[in-house]
Amino acid sequence: MEIQNERMPDRNKWPINIEEKPFKNHQPLVVEAGSKVEVPAQAIIPRTDFKNMLQALPADGTGRRRVCFVTLGCKVNQYETEAMRELFLADGYVEASPHQVSDIYVVNTCTVTNVAAKKSRQMLARGKKKNPACVVIAVGCYVQREHQKLKEMMGVDILIGNHRKKDILTILDEFYQSREIIDVVEEGYNKPSYEDLKITRRHDKTRATIKIQDGCNQFCSYCIIPFARGKVRSRRPGMVIEEISGLVQQGYQEFVITGIHLTSYGIDFSEKVSLIDLLEEIDKVPGVKRLRLGSLEPRLITEEFAKRISRLKSICPHFHLSLQSGSNGVLSRMNRRYCTQDFARGVELLRQVFAHPAITTDVIVGFPGETEEEFAESLNFVKNINFADLHVFKYSKREGTKAAQMQGQVAETVKNERSAKMIAIGEGCKQNYRQHFIEKEAEVLLEESVEINGQRHMIGHTREYIKVYWPTDQDQSSQDKILTLKEIYLDGMTAEKN
Repeated sequence: MEIQNERMPDRNKWPINIEEKPFKNHQPLVVEAGSKVEVPAQAIIPRTDFKNMLQALPADGTGRRRVCFVTLGCKVNQYETEAMRELFLADGYVEASPHQVSDIYVVNTCTVTNVAAKKSRQMLARGKKKNPACVVIAVGCYVQREHQKLKEMMGVDILIGNHRKKDILTILDEFYQSREIIDVVEEGYNKPSYEDLKITRRHDKTRATIKIQDGCNQFCSYCIIPFARGKVRSRRPGMVIEEISGLVQQGYQEFVITGIHLTSYGIDFSEKVSLIDLLEEIDKVPGVKRLRLGSLEPRLITEEFAKRISRLKSICPHFHLSLQSGSNGVLSRMNRRYCTQDFARGVELLRQVFAHPAITTDVIVGFPGETEEEFAESLNFVKNINFADLHVFKYSKREGTKAAQMQGQVAETVKNERSAKMIAIGEGCKQNYRQHFIEKEAEVLLEESVEINGQRHMIGHTREYIKVYWPTDQDQSSQDKILTLKEIYLDGMTAEKN
């Protein structure tokens, strides 16, 4: 049954019917910062006069318009794309894959690095190339920072930024009426309240990401995100619990709690509510089997926090503590507000209350002024902590940040050398961590069935987020199994049932 649009009953009606093969089981395109993107060699296509060009490409013969979603960047962006996707589908749109021609092309952009900003521009250019008459909607952090340039350069029709995503359908209605560029980006750091987007289901049938917070007050010297996301705004606990309870009813068992700066959750409330208070309430929701956290500041890990979180039955012993550098001199220039001793103490506290927890982190190499001695300090600190996994980034100069103006910018060749050395240390740490689990039993939440070298495998993750490959012909998705981990394999470990 076709869903009727109460605002504009004819908005989803199109005059031309073009046949196209159906695309099954598609998902929105997610582009990560380190991935490669094929870019058309042609120049950016100029804006089309929509008043004279109204092409139609119905998805299923009913005349409903197709919408395609492309997501760059973090889990917060992925969550927000899912929320916007639900709005469109509930309004009668049909989702198109990134490989199909679409009528509405939504790109949730990222600006955390220059590479991410470049990919955002590339993805925006793709919409008009596939269908010059499509409506290109740019949302997210890159738009928030560069919306004036996008209006002039990119052939983007609607620019939303970070503060009116929930209004995307209403704004699209306005575009259909005017056929003029619409820019609703709200500039400025101080935003009044949390924009309460929500989801009721995910493509991933096992794990759901839950956004509980937006914005950041930290202003690290290298980071543009506070300027793109604004000040800290927290989501009300009741809304979080309501969303998770609904998703549990849909069969979801694992929840990843995310935000732009999770550690700051609740600081904007008049009453005293902290992240650990919220986690304790989530842990009480019937059906929540696993609870994971996004990136945390090490200074959050106090003795009280460690004790309280260790009592939660659903918490997964997998903690991503953001390091950025193992040199106190570099941390000071980064304005990170902690030292390596604070970080090491936080790790120690978690290891006291959890048996072999997975501690993962991010490290930036080649920060302005980083000397060989400081890099050596960072390298040694990473070795000594012995992380379960390590994400290494070469410093990316972002205009508008203090670090961009610092003296002692490090040459790219030096960044490359330091990155390779740090990655090698990280790989060694990863192997060491997995070896601990060889021949040990682990609870594995199974997620999908895949074929590898002619053999069917179920793929899932342990509570420590070790990826597990279990050879079996039976599809047992969304089931918990106690498996024995056998050997390191690909990006995870093999397993067998006792």
